[in-house]
Amino acid sequence: MSFSRRNFLIATGVAAAAGSVLTACSSGDSTSNTGGGGGKQEAAKANATVVKIGTAEDSKGPAPEVSGAKKGGTVYLLNDDDFSHLDPQRIYYAWNSLAAIVISRTLTGYKVADDGSMTLVGDLATDTGTMKDGGKTWSFTLKDGVKWEDGSDVTVDDVRHGFERAFASYITEGANYVQQWLTGSAEYRKAYPGPYGGKHLKSIETSGKTITFHLSEARPDFNYVVAMHTYAPTPVKKDTKENYDKKPVSNGPYKIQSHTTDKSMVLVRNTNWDPATDPIRNAYPDTFQFSFGIEQLTAIDRLLADTGNDQYAVSWRTIPQERVQKAQTEAKDRVFSALSNGVSCYWINTSRVTDKAVREALIKAWPTAAIRQLQGGAVRGDYATGIMSPLVAGYESQDVWGKLKNPAGDPAAAKKILEKAGKSGAKIVYAYQQDDTQSKIKVVIENALKAAGFDVVTKPVDSTTWYDQIGKLDNPFDVYWGGWSSDWPTGYSVFDPLFASKNVVDQGQNYSHLKDPAIDAAIKAATAEPDQDKANKMWAALDKQVTETGAFIPDVYMKRIYLHGSKLGNVKMDPNFDGCMLYKLYVKA
Repeated sequence: MSFSRRNFLIATGVAAAAGSVLTACSSGDSTSNTGGGGGKQEAAKANATVVKIGTAEDSKGPAPEVSGAKKGGTVYLLNDDDFSHLDPQRIYYAWNSLAAIVISRTLTGYKVADDGSMTLVGDLATDTGTMKDGGKTWSFTLKDGVKWEDGSDVTVDDVRHGFERAFASYITEGANYVQQWLTGSAEYRKAYPGPYGGKHLKSIETSGKTITFHLSEARPDFNYVVAMHTYAPTPVKKDTKENYDKKPVSNGPYKIQSHTTDKSMVLVRNTNWDPATDPIRNAYPDTFQFSFGIEQLTAIDRLLADTGNDQYAVSWRTIPQERVQKAQTEAKDRVFSALSNGVSCYWINTSRVTDKAVREALIKAWPTAAIRQLQGGAVRGDYATGIMSPLVAGYESQDVWGKLKNPAGDPAAAKKILEKAGKSGAKIVYAYQQDDTQSKIKVVIENALKAAGFDVVTKPVDSTTWYDQIGKLDNPFDVYWGGWSSDWPTGYSVFDPLFASKNVVDQGQNYSHLKDPAIDAAIKAATAEPDQDKANKMWAALDKQVTETGAFIPDVYMKRIYLHGSKLGNVKMDPNFDGCMLYKLYVKA
């Protein structure tokens, strides 16, 4: 989803430009071409993360042991901000999910291997679900022995309650995919107001330990969707409505012992969590202590010093640009970095830039290498060639516009394209966010486009209203920065919101305003394909197809880069949430 919603770590271009550099997959040659010129950069040949659908056997616990790991100890997390929400139904940001994953289990989840490959498995469910009617009906059966922190069983009523309370009027922050599919309406609250009036959704049935969903449309990848924390269960008897956010009840390996807003939070072991039911989480440390209000630079400087409890600490935010070189030089073995599933790009407003030749000239002239260098160089990310992240199932390398061969851009070639199309001097309005880095980026873009023969007008926009401004259907801009991060690792949550004609609406997420019947047909076909291997190939083909329209200029597959103390082991990135996997690390003796 748009960075404005899913991951507020990179909510705006300002945050991205200020040095927030974005899992566990190989990211190609990330050391070459850190300058502003051309050169070879193997971005699109990154080893894509493999995502397979697991079996009932894969869904059994316990999780595979980490070599050399041992139980015990305390891990310290150095954060600038508190979590915005821990009530599962109010969770949409990856930031919140990094903590929620050890508190709130979901019907399905991702087992992450040492090589970064992922297997979708049953988490609370015995497997990844049973599909009928081409994906309109899905059933999941709960495992035995899964309990809440008070020792009571997690029941299908609790699972149903989690889905139903997502309809409540006070739940405004979570995902809303399933709510629409269960009611067949974008205005789903009019169809069902939530469970507090004593009525259940007719589209959800329960029987014994099995819950069945009847969807209004075929959703062959529904078993991926229910891995989102928005759809985690909430115990019927412990639901405190709006107050549940303060201390949600755990069914994972840790529970909240204390939480002082904007100051601290302590997680301790949930003794009623049974690892035999959990194929995903290892849970080695005894305690996690979060400290809030610590600025990024302060946290990194403390970790670089590596003294006292900071030897057992990890940064919860990325290393600021001004400390990246120092960290990579002085603490190289304590830096962990890899691709995020966020893809940065520049949208071309196709309702204003209607001539495809003009869009092609923009893409050819675009100074991607210089832009990346102004944002930290290779640590910013690998050069992108499409909109589909290498972390999305089915990703295939493609390079429609030859950006890998010449990431610096080619204004001379762009000028020839404009001349041939009779569009020399075409006016382009470029919008950018007001900050020091974006102002520098504006200059290199302006110079490149002028060299290509464009008449360039630049428009600064306040970062706090950025998505409001570019989200207007009648916005006065031709090109503007944006990006996307998938909600689950299949193509639907990339291509449908970004490129379906139905989403060319005011404040919609089709930021390029692309209306292409062939694209709509391809999205519809891939969405309805019940064989996910075939669907993945269809999404990969669609990545090339939408890139060829010239609706956007690929920028980078974003990276994150973090630092940890010397007394922690197996500190790795979570491929889904762009941060540290709490459930895989351990405290060294």
